[in-house]
Amino acid sequence: MEIDARLDLHGMTQAQAHAELRRFLRRAQSRGAKFVLVITGKGALARNHGGEPGVLRRQVPLWLRAPEMRSCVSAFEQAHVVHGGEGALYVRLRRARRAD
Repeated sequence: MEIDARLDLHGMTQAQAHAELRRFLRRAQSRGAKFVLVITGKGALARNHGGEPGVLRRQVPLWLRAPEMRSCVSAFEQAHVVHGGEGALYVRLRRARRAD
Protein backbone atom coordinates (compact mmCIF):
# COMPACT_ATOMS: atom_id res chain seq x y z
CA MET A 1 0.00 0.00 0.00
CA GLU A 2 1.08 3.54 -0.68
CA ILE A 3 1.43 5.75 2.38
CA ASP A 4 -0.84 8.77 1.90
CA ALA A 5 0.43 10.84 4.85
CA ARG A 6 2.90 10.68 7.75
CA LEU A 7 2.87 12.03 11.29
CA ASP A 8 6.00 12.13 13.46
CA LEU A 9 5.24 12.43 17.18
CA HIS A 10 8.89 12.62 18.31
CA GLY A 11 9.50 15.26 20.96
CA MET A 12 5.84 15.77 21.87
CA THR A 13 4.29 15.37 25.29
CA GLN A 14 1.45 12.87 25.65
CA ALA A 15 -1.12 15.65 25.58
CA GLN A 16 0.41 17.26 22.49
CA ALA A 17 0.76 13.91 20.73
CA HIS A 18 -2.82 12.87 21.48
CA ALA A 19 -4.26 16.13 20.17
CA GLU A 20 -2.04 16.11 17.08
CA LEU A 21 -2.89 12.47 16.32
CA ARG A 22 -6.63 13.22 16.41
CA ARG A 23 -6.22 16.28 14.17
CA PHE A 24 -3.94 14.45 11.75
CA LEU A 25 -6.20 11.40 11.35
CA ARG A 26 -9.37 13.45 10.86
CA ARG A 27 -7.64 15.74 8.35
CA ALA A 28 -6.15 12.78 6.45
CA GLN A 29 -9.52 11.04 6.38
CA SER A 30 -11.28 14.16 5.08
CA ARG A 31 -8.69 14.39 2.29
CA GLY A 32 -9.41 10.81 1.22
CA ALA A 33 -6.28 9.17 2.65
CA LYS A 34 -6.57 5.42 3.12
CA PHE A 35 -3.24 4.47 4.65
CA VAL A 36 -1.06 6.63 6.91
CA LEU A 37 2.13 6.20 8.93
CA VAL A 38 2.32 7.35 12.55
CA ILE A 39 5.85 7.50 13.97
CA THR A 40 6.00 7.17 17.75
CA GLY A 41 9.69 6.46 18.18
CA LYS A 42 11.05 3.60 20.23
CA GLY A 43 11.61 5.54 23.42
CA ALA A 44 15.40 5.17 23.57
CA LEU A 45 15.97 8.89 24.20
CA ALA A 46 13.73 8.89 27.27
CA ARG A 47 15.42 5.76 28.59
CA ASN A 48 18.87 7.34 28.11
CA HIS A 49 17.81 10.42 30.08
CA GLY A 50 16.29 8.55 33.03
CA GLY A 51 12.70 8.82 31.83
CA GLU A 52 10.11 6.17 31.18
CA PRO A 53 10.88 4.53 27.81
CA GLY A 54 8.41 4.31 24.98
CA VAL A 55 5.46 6.22 26.46
CA LEU A 56 4.05 7.24 23.07
CA ARG A 57 4.88 3.82 21.64
CA ARG A 58 2.60 2.30 24.30
CA GLN A 59 -0.08 5.01 24.32
CA VAL A 60 -0.76 5.51 20.60
CA PRO A 61 -2.25 2.01 20.08
CA LEU A 62 -4.57 2.65 23.05
CA TRP A 63 -5.64 5.96 21.54
CA LEU A 64 -6.24 4.34 18.14
CA ARG A 65 -8.53 1.74 19.80
CA ALA A 66 -10.54 4.37 21.69
CA PRO A 67 -14.25 4.73 20.85
CA GLU A 68 -13.69 8.32 19.63
CA MET A 69 -11.44 7.00 16.85
CA ARG A 70 -13.73 4.23 15.54
CA SER A 71 -15.28 6.49 12.91
CA CYS A 72 -11.83 7.23 11.56
CA VAL A 73 -9.56 4.20 12.17
CA SER A 74 -10.29 0.88 10.53
CA ALA A 75 -7.14 -0.99 11.62
CA PHE A 76 -3.49 -0.54 12.51
CA GLU A 77 -0.32 -2.60 12.76
CA GLN A 78 3.39 -2.24 13.42
CA ALA A 79 5.28 -0.76 10.49
CA HIS A 80 7.92 -2.56 8.45
CA VAL A 81 11.49 -1.87 9.52
CA VAL A 82 12.05 0.48 6.54
CA HIS A 83 9.29 2.72 7.91
CA GLY A 84 10.36 2.60 11.56
CA GLY A 85 9.56 -0.94 12.68
CA GLU A 86 8.42 -1.08 16.28
CA GLY A 87 8.66 2.72 16.52
CA ALA A 88 5.91 3.32 13.95
CA LEU A 89 2.42 2.16 13.01
CA TYR A 90 0.55 1.79 9.75
CA VAL A 91 -3.01 3.06 10.19
CA ARG A 92 -5.81 2.21 7.77
CA LEU A 93 -8.52 4.87 7.67
CA ARG A 94 -12.22 4.46 7.04
CA ARG A 95 -13.83 6.43 4.25
CA ALA A 96 -15.13 9.78 5.37
CA ARG A 97 -18.90 9.86 5.64
CA ARG A 98 -20.56 12.26 3.25
CA ALA A 99 -22.84 14.91 4.63
CA ASP A 100 -25.95 14.69 2.43
